[in-house]
Amino acid sequence: MGILNGKSVLVTGAGGFIGSHLTEMLVMEGAKVRALTHYNSSNNWGWLETSERLKEIDIVCGDVRDSAFCNHIAKDQDIIFNLAALIAIPYSYVAPESYIDTNVKGALNICQAAINNGVERVIQTSTSEVYGTAKYVPIDEEHPMQPQSPYSASKIAADAIAMSFHNAFDLDVTIARPFNTYGPRQSARAVIPTIIIQILNGAKTINLGDGRPTRDFNYVEDTCRGFCLLAANKATKGQTINIGSNYEISVFETVSKIKSIMGSDAEIKVEKERLRPENSEVFRLWCDNRKINQLTSFKPKVSIDDGLEKTIEWFKNTDNLKRYKAGIYNV
Repeated sequence: MGILNGKSVLVTGAGGFIGSHLTEMLVMEGAKVRALTHYNSSNNWGWLETSERLKEIDIVCGDVRDSAFCNHIAKDQDIIFNLAALIAIPYSYVAPESYIDTNVKGALNICQAAINNGVERVIQTSTSEVYGTAKYVPIDEEHPMQPQSPYSASKIAADAIAMSFHNAFDLDVTIARPFNTYGPRQSARAVIPTIIIQILNGAKTINLGDGRPTRDFNYVEDTCRGFCLLAANKATKGQTINIGSNYEISVFETVSKIKSIMGSDAEIKVEKERLRPENSEVFRLWCDNRKINQLTSFKPKVSIDDGLEKTIEWFKNTDNLKRYKAGIYNV
């Protein structure tokens, strides 16, 4: 058993990409996990539907926008990982109010529920998008925040709400700020899955947005391990902490790596509808991960090359690939 053995843990957004991986990792760590998936009429549990750990997870369906519901599911929990969020940047341009409702109000409801129920710790999930285009690199936690999209603005506000509960009510809050996570189950709106899916479906031309921006990509298992380490370490109370690799690579370079692994000679086509508005594009993200290393000894274990190979192998499975709509640009 692991560092969170015996802890009662609530994971919101548990049916999503990172949330489902974190839920499974927590079970493996010996935690008793309650997993919140978004309520729907078909009772679909997202990526947890196919989890080999399904019988070990207490799954509930609901919505973090409802304060009474959050108060109900927070009962008897030691730790809450709040991953419930709307995260697609392009959709935030056309539906910004939805991001305020889910991301900001959701964080408020979770923190209030934690206070009401005497929850020991809340890990609030942030994003490197709050930093905007780097003013200096690598980006440490003192870097100014720049709301370059309604999505990033909503996450800045959610982080502030969570930290206000620490300052005003002494709630044990940690802001976990992962840089760009990738791996199996990631949404097709993200750049790595969209490249892989197009190649697997025989595309001779890969439709892409701007390939110049750089990112600090992290394999999902490393990101989830970072979450667990932060939750298990009391020194992280009241802290904002990056989770990243301290490795920078451009989107174009990432495409080249994927093409090489997959043996593809597809050409790249920059598609206008995939471009962000000029002042909204975040051109450079490179994580300074010294703080998490100093506090928890965290170091990424999976290199970009190994992570891409693992991700490609997962997408090659026809049962996984058929869950994605290759011909549609996901926002």
